[in-house]
Amino acid sequence: MGDTLLSLKGLTKAYPGVVANDDVSFDIRPGEIHALLGENGAGKSTLVKMIYGLVKPDQGQMTLKGAPYTPAEPRAARAAGVAMVFQHFSLFDALTVAENVALGMENPPKPRDLARQIRDVSEAYGLPLEPGRVVGTLSAGERQRVEIIRCLLQNPRLLIMDEPTSVLTPQEVDILFQTLRQLRAEGTSILYISHKLEEIRALCDTATILRLGKKVATCTPADTTARELAEMMVGASFNTPEPKPRDKGAVLLQVEGLSLAAPGNFGTPLRDISFQVHAGEILGIGGVAGNGQDELLAALSGERRSMAQSVWLAETAVGAMGPVKRRALGLLCAPEERLGHAAAPDLSLTENAFLTAAKRQDLTKRGLIRWGEARNFADKIIKAFDVRTPSAATAARALSGGNLQKFVIGREILQRPRVLVVNQPTWGVDAAAAAAIRQALLDLAASGAAIVVISQDLDELMEVSDRFGALNEGRLSVIHPVETLTLDQIGLMMGGAHDMEVAHAHA
Repeated sequence: MGDTLLSLKGLTKAYPGVVANDDVSFDIRPGEIHALLGENGAGKSTLVKMIYGLVKPDQGQMTLKGAPYTPAEPRAARAAGVAMVFQHFSLFDALTVAENVALGMENPPKPRDLARQIRDVSEAYGLPLEPGRVVGTLSAGERQRVEIIRCLLQNPRLLIMDEPTSVLTPQEVDILFQTLRQLRAEGTSILYISHKLEEIRALCDTATILRLGKKVATCTPADTTARELAEMMVGASFNTPEPKPRDKGAVLLQVEGLSLAAPGNFGTPLRDISFQVHAGEILGIGGVAGNGQDELLAALSGERRSMAQSVWLAETAVGAMGPVKRRALGLLCAPEERLGHAAAPDLSLTENAFLTAAKRQDLTKRGLIRWGEARNFADKIIKAFDVRTPSAATAARALSGGNLQKFVIGREILQRPRVLVVNQPTWGVDAAAAAAIRQALLDLAASGAAIVVISQDLDELMEVSDRFGALNEGRLSVIHPVETLTLDQIGLMMGGAHDMEVAHAHA
C-alpha cells in the first residue's frame, strides 16, 4: 500500500464542557479501508468534520500526500480529493438523480454529458442508477448510491463513509462492499465509520479506536473478535442481552385492516395491515427503509388518525385518538428521527422529558409545570441509560446521536408503557449501548408490556423478537415465530414475496 495518504498529528478540538478530540494522531495509507471506531460521544464525528473542512482544529496538523492540509470548508476538501458520504442524506426529493448530483458539483457539465457520466460511473462500480429518476421515488439504498456516485465523479483520493450500511438490506450491503473493494484496488482510500463490528472485521484493513476523545488503540480487525473491538471501544466488558422468562398474556395491541393514504407525494400508503401483540411479547417488524415504517409508527402513535376500530389498546378502540390520549392510556411510541421528531433540538433534556411524560409522570400541578419533578425524571433517564451529557439542562442538539437515542428510548421505557412501539431503537448506537437498550426492551416485555420493534437491523430483530413480519410497499407479510425462519426466508419477506406461507411450509 506504500506510504501515507493522510496523516493526522495531535488533532485537538474542545467545546464548552467537553474535549471532543484530545491529541489524536494516526495515518491512512493509499488504497486502505481504515475503520474509525468508538462509542457514542467518542469524538468520531468531530474528527471527520475536521478532515472534511466543517470544523477547524484548535491544535494539531494534517498533511495530505506530504503537503500541509488545512481545508477551510468542504469545497476546499473536495478540491484536494477528499469526499464524504454522510449518514443523513442531503438530497432533494422533488429533483432527479442528475439534478441532485449537479448541485454537489462546482462546475457541472451539460445535462446530457452529466447523465452519461452518471451511467458510466454507476455501471463501472456496480451501482446502477437512472439519471432521470426522481429521488423521491428511490429506495434508501438507491439514494445512498446517488450520494456515492456524486462523490466518485470527483475522483476522490479519500472517501469518508459514515454508517453507510444502516439503511441497506443484506444484499445491498454485499453490493456496497464489492464497490468499496474495487475502489481500494484502484488505490482510493476509505475512512469507514460503523457500529457493525462484523462488517468492520470483514471489510477493513486497519482500525483506529477512539475513547472519550483520545486514540486508545490501532489494530487489524480481521485478527480481532467483535467482542474485543467492542471492549476496546468502551474500556470494559459488557453483558450480552439475555431474555428473562416471559409469560404471554392477553392481547394488548390489535391492528385490524389499517389502511392510510400516503402522507404527501413521496410517502408510502399503508395497505390493510393487521396484527396483534400480547402482553410479554415482542413483535419484530423488518423491511428496507421507505416501505412504510414511519407511516406505521405515525398511525400507531396517533400522529395520523385512522378509523377508530383499526387500532385497539386492550379493549379500547384508539384509532381516532391523538397521541396525548393514547399516551394517557399507555400506548407510547419512539420514532426513528430522534432530532426534530423524538426530541426538540433547542430544548433542554429536562424540557424534552416533560414533552412526552407530563401526564404519565405527573409533571404538572394546577396547570403549572413542576420543574423540579421534570428535572428529576430527566436525571433518572440520564443515570439509568448512561446518557453522556454535562447535565439535564443541556440542549438535545448538543448530544451525540447515540446519546440522544439512549435518552429518547429511556424516556419512553421509564414511563412504564402498556404498549411500546419503537422505530430503529439502536440506530447509530455503539455496541455496548445497543446491548443495554435491547436488554431494557427485553426487561420491559418481561414486566408484562407488549412491544413492537420496527428495525432494519436483522441481527437486532432476531435477538429480541418472539415473532417477525416484514413491511414491503406498505403491506405487512404473514407473521412467523422467529425460531422457524431462515435469513433467506426473511430476505424474501423483505422483498415482498407473498408466497412466504408456502415457502415456510416447505422449509
